[in-house]
Amino acid sequence: TELNFFAFWIKAFTNSAHDFVLFQCKGLAFIDAYICCFIFKELIQNAEDAGATEVKFMYDETEYGVESLWSPDMAQHQATALYVYNDAVFTAEDWNGIQEIARSRKREDPLKVGRFGIGFNSVYHITDVPSIFSGDQIAMLDPHQTLFGVNESGQCWNLKTDIKEITELTDQFAPYTGIFGSSEKTIKDGSFPGTLFRFPLRTKPSQLSGNIYNKEKVLELFESFKADADTVLLFLKSVQRISLHVRESDGTERMLFQVTATENTDDKIERPNALKTLSQAIDSYSNGVPSSTITCVTYQVNIETQDETARETQRTTWLVCNGVGGRGMCAELDSLADDLKFMPNIGIALPLTLINREDAGATSGFSGRAFCFLPLPPGEESETGLPVHVSGFFGLTDNRRSIKWREVDQWRDPAALWNELLIITVIPKAYFTLITETIKRAQTKKDQDFPLSPLGIYEAWPNPKQVKSRWKPILQPLFHDLLEQEVIYSLCEKWIQVDQAVFSELDTDKDISETVINYLHSSGMHVAKVPAAVDSVLASYTAESTEVRKVTPSLLRQVIRKYKHKGPSQEKLLLLEFSLSDANYSDLIGLELLPLQDETFTTFSSSVNDKDAIYIASEEYPRSLYPGLEGRFILENVKPSVMDSLKKAAKSRGRPCTQLQVLNPERSARLIKEILSTAWPTRDFIVQWEPGNRELKHPTVSWLRIIWKHLYINFADDLSTFEDMPLIPLVPLEESMDESIRLIKMLSVEQVKT
Repeated sequence: TELNFFAFWIKAFTNSAHDFVLFQCKGLAFIDAYICCFIFKELIQNAEDAGATEVKFMYDETEYGVESLWSPDMAQHQATALYVYNDAVFTAEDWNGIQEIARSRKREDPLKVGRFGIGFNSVYHITDVPSIFSGDQIAMLDPHQTLFGVNESGQCWNLKTDIKEITELTDQFAPYTGIFGSSEKTIKDGSFPGTLFRFPLRTKPSQLSGNIYNKEKVLELFESFKADADTVLLFLKSVQRISLHVRESDGTERMLFQVTATENTDDKIERPNALKTLSQAIDSYSNGVPSSTITCVTYQVNIETQDETARETQRTTWLVCNGVGGRGMCAELDSLADDLKFMPNIGIALPLTLINREDAGATSGFSGRAFCFLPLPPGEESETGLPVHVSGFFGLTDNRRSIKWREVDQWRDPAALWNELLIITVIPKAYFTLITETIKRAQTKKDQDFPLSPLGIYEAWPNPKQVKSRWKPILQPLFHDLLEQEVIYSLCEKWIQVDQAVFSELDTDKDISETVINYLHSSGMHVAKVPAAVDSVLASYTAESTEVRKVTPSLLRQVIRKYKHKGPSQEKLLLLEFSLSDANYSDLIGLELLPLQDETFTTFSSSVNDKDAIYIASEEYPRSLYPGLEGRFILENVKPSVMDSLKKAAKSRGRPCTQLQVLNPERSARLIKEILSTAWPTRDFIVQWEPGNRELKHPTVSWLRIIWKHLYINFADDLSTFEDMPLIPLVPLEESMDESIRLIKMLSVEQVKT
């Protein structure tokens, strides 16, 4: 049976085989611009469309016989070839589609990722005569129209009706046996349960292409494929295994590389059930069923790569969310979907095993890329700046290398507009679902092997500073919804809403931070720590009606005034240090955090009464001058920084903002007089002194010596301040004195005269 594979093109555009070849060359010229590994991706897309679960690529060095061929010209295509196998069988629709090599039958079926029509064309980068063995047919394509007759661009044999010819042309059909499950018995039984493509390598330039292919170039194709292999299966629904093979000229076959997608080990039906739900949503959209919400499904998938050459096996775990927009979410999107035969289908994949490292999050070693079911070629155009991979039913540029955007010269391009609408309507909803689903899983599986910590979940949030400009429209709708949910992880291990949290950005001393946070937590506050990127999101995207509270000295003072602090002294000192750190000394009032020399704490007050004053000693006025007044002095051994702040609090006034006072001559004299009045409350001119008698509260000999030294230094010119104070001993002072001594009061000259 002859197939005229290019009848449509010939009738529409050409009048001769020669014209056809020239026209076809023009149509395929852009293929040379492809990255070579893209050929593989196109063939994987075709397998995915067909519902295949496995794809195999093989470089085969076997040279087959050239005696029994359709024509002598076929001999040049009996040598080295690239085989591509998948386990799906061609349908009648597939056979018809192959005939229209430059048209896309898949365009009418938006569920087919190979809808762009150039998928199969890309094989002409490496071959002139591709062939296909699937089901009960073997077909060979000849765009040159030189092998099968004038104006004949291919030939097809049916295993049942053409078995006689197939049997006679032994060498011609030998390449289709003994490979990937095909055997002579397969030919005799009349059906191959899969699809086998054979692409004889081009060994000399042709009118289709000047590319020459050999083993080295094919192995380069293999290496290029391996670079993206760990993500190729992420968003595919059917294909779950891809492998690369080599068969040497002696028949030795070996597998070089394999990538496999496997189900969640904890829930093997999770992915199949999710894809079933997704398929129903797609059908509903296609059938015009109204829905104002997106249908999202989320599942865990493991991707394992085995490199037999390097003898390495790597495994990555992903959380994948697939979504389909509802018909009614966006009228303009629905209209474009109908016109373009597109589907608002989105997938987002979060690498669980990459971002669960506390020393390096998603932004370290992982860069999100754009996919159109399969990864777009690496480079700046496919980079999103997101901590996830994003796949979508995007409108692509003609060479399929990048997503279309509305530029000045194509502002009205419907595919570019479609892409922008996907980004602001469907993608944010799917992304929202992905993040909230990770939280649910972290909550329900925290005692199980779910490889995602709360920090890892934060790393799944987009960092606005890193997101590429084309993708920034995702942020506003995403965070609008996300920040209304319980997406903040508190230090008490609960997920809470933004307005319930108090965010800690403390970068102070570790002891201070822990003490402040623990105290706030014990007072009923939900303290949370978030990465800087999340903090930036809170600052930029939180609703105006929502207050983002921070752990600040002001907040701490407010809580202490309300709940007091009943912990140990060391905690009080740390809380005091933090409370002083913003230098808002007037706001200290009411805090029972003022440490005294008698190892108690008193409350900061605004009293200006001398009897309520708390004094700060100094080198000029050392505390040793004022024995018995420990409850009136600041604790001396507080941190120097705390003491400096308290001194500033004592000096920051027109009128005092606290009861703290720095000593001066007048205050010092007042305190000394208070000490003496306590010891000798009478107004006698001469008093009895028993040095060091604690019961009588009499000062020591050394103290009296210090007092006179203090008077000599600070009051040499005027002792009037100390009138009526019993400071003059009637005998010389000796340190070992233990008997009672008489002291007389100091008098002014006028008093002496009278």
